[in-house]
Amino acid sequence: MRQILLYFLLALPFLASAQQQDYEARWFSRDGGVLPYRILLPLNYDAAKKYPLILVLHGAGERGNDNLAQLKHGGKLFLNDTIRQKYPAIVIFPQCAQDAWWAPIRPKRDSTGKFAGFEFPADAPPTKPAALVHQLLDSLTASGSVDTRKVYVGGLSMGGMGTFDILARFPDRFAAAFPICGAGNEALSSRYAKHTALWIFHGAEDKVVPPFSSRNFYARLQEQKADVKYTEYPGVGHNSWENAFAEPQLLPWLFSHELKH
Repeated sequence: MRQILLYFLLALPFLASAQQQDYEARWFSRDGGVLPYRILLPLNYDAAKKYPLILVLHGAGERGNDNLAQLKHGGKLFLNDTIRQKYPAIVIFPQCAQDAWWAPIRPKRDSTGKFAGFEFPADAPPTKPAALVHQLLDSLTASGSVDTRKVYVGGLSMGGMGTFDILARFPDRFAAAFPICGAGNEALSSRYAKHTALWIFHGAEDKVVPPFSSRNFYARLQEQKADVKYTEYPGVGHNSWENAFAEPQLLPWLFSHELKH
């Protein structure tokens, strides 16, 4: 028994390494910028076929240039054999630079100087990492292996903010989106309300990114008769991605959508 336990413990690092290796490490370069990203190809990938594509944007804690940390949250979900067999897709996890953001963000302060949320200027250009992500999607689409009717985006925290931002900038690109504990410029939701289905997630007790922005997005999108769902987890703080990625209907819901024109 002791030998079996020792073997199991010694095998764990190799198992983790094997999982990471399923996501191929790549670097995309354009206009002097470099975007590290991981790509997971479908089982029995055939370059002559077209596949759905899922873009996952990580949070602020996974920024850097190691091209690995971005897999920390959500990476294991897409490695599940059953999921890979049932939902063959190209999965992309890009990594944002350490001092950058997926969306242009300004903190708001009240009259006492207390933090009062975030501002997302409507006229701000995309951040450099976000621009590189869009160029990466263009490049992958040009390869001929992407089903452009089934391109999806989601992200957590800063990545949730990036999800709302990229939807507003490129409303004709994404069939469905799943922003988790994010925030954004709610007034821009009219740009994608008719094209993109959304499932928004947040923790009711989130003190890092309070849930009021997700609630506001949900209300605005409902007013615009968008295809939108909202799940708020009672008693859950900022780590609502754990709940969202565990939702058994997340991927069936996601893959049920095609781009609306």
